[in-house]
Amino acid sequence: MNLYRLLQQRAAQHQPIRVGLIGAGKFGSMYLSQIPRTPGVHLVAIADLSIARAQEALSRTGWASEQFSAKTLQEAYQRGTTCVIEDAHALIQSDAIEIVIDATGHPAAGIAHVLACCAAGKHIIMVNVEADALAGPLLARKAAEAGVVYSLAYGDQPALICEMVDWARAAGFEVMAAGKGTKYLPEYHASTPDTVWQHYGLSHEQAQLGGMNAQMFNSFLDGTKSAIEMAAVANATGLTPAPTGLAFPPCGVDDLPRILRPAHAGGQLHHAGQVEVVSCIERDSRPVFRDLRWGVYVTFEAGSGYVERCFSEYGLLTDHTGRYTAMYKPYHLIGLELGISVASVGLRREPTGAPDAWRGDVVACAKRALQAGERLDGEGGFTVYGKLMPAADSLACAGLPLGLAHGVRLIRDVSAGSCVSWSDVEIDTTQQAVRVRREMETLFSR
Repeated sequence: MNLYRLLQQRAAQHQPIRVGLIGAGKFGSMYLSQIPRTPGVHLVAIADLSIARAQEALSRTGWASEQFSAKTLQEAYQRGTTCVIEDAHALIQSDAIEIVIDATGHPAAGIAHVLACCAAGKHIIMVNVEADALAGPLLARKAAEAGVVYSLAYGDQPALICEMVDWARAAGFEVMAAGKGTKYLPEYHASTPDTVWQHYGLSHEQAQLGGMNAQMFNSFLDGTKSAIEMAAVANATGLTPAPTGLAFPPCGVDDLPRILRPAHAGGQLHHAGQVEVVSCIERDSRPVFRDLRWGVYVTFEAGSGYVERCFSEYGLLTDHTGRYTAMYKPYHLIGLELGISVASVGLRREPTGAPDAWRGDVVACAKRALQAGERLDGEGGFTVYGKLMPAADSLACAGLPLGLAHGVRLIRDVSAGSCVSWSDVEIDTTQQAVRVRREMETLFSR
């Protein structure tokens, strides 16, 4: 509340929040469309490996060419315009920037950008949930030690879920579960970029015309993206995964209180306080009634007979006992909502969700029988998908984090459905992302 009023004050004082954006893909482009309509914010610079792509994104989202004609960050800062550059680290180090948004989606790049922000004293908003799932708890700790804010990105589902969990707890409710919706069948775990479009009901030609990236879309379908996002939620809220990972129960919004309550109360949760993703289709592919495919939810307990009566009096849908109910948001607007994070961090120094411990992890799991000598191709590819598990279980099995399962060579065979371990691959331990991940494992296993 009151963020808009505070933004107006900053605009009136001619002291806008100065922002730098790294990555002008879909998420970044959606945010670009909102900046001209938001008072009190100055996008000083965009860093992208393709200047032409970033400029095209600006034009496509309604920016006039003179608005991004500045040649340097200092010129953009002084003139109140925007410049486009290739060098993300130059953006981070510039005194003209106070908040950096990482919208790259690349785990190793995200880690490098966070560490650079810590060194430069810049707040960081992580659209890059892939990096957060790989090493977020350590990155957030390093940011706090540096006196800067590390925040998940509002508009993406993890931050919206964190907000709902916080709302429920701040109102005095005990949270049973929180999560999001998706489209899921067990066989999707084996999906590859060659098979993904048939599951979406599209032809290869239609996908090409739409400019759709097969590997990216496959990461949503094969369960990887759900695992990554629920790891982020677990690490930021204190909710935890079930020992077997995500179950993806088919569930519509009216059934949330009945299905997402603990098993001892007749539901399908392993324990109270769990992250879970619900499917918009039944196991026989029939559509779920009033599904939550694009939304987020939280289920919670009344806590007393009086509150149960209040639930009834105010028309809340509950399970048959009246004890459990749910709140949900049917849609999320992705980058169109990112300005909430920018305002929260810039005006209040408060993150819109941030990891405070290591509770959930995403481990690479073989989509098929893999042979020694093969190279893993990471998120949404042909070889592995991401499986959510408790962080302690990941440590116990020495699981290879999904964020490092790209381009590494297997030195052992891995059977279909088995988790890949650190000892199954040949990996360069001098890489920054590997070193940071190993540091996190050591720190949080004590």
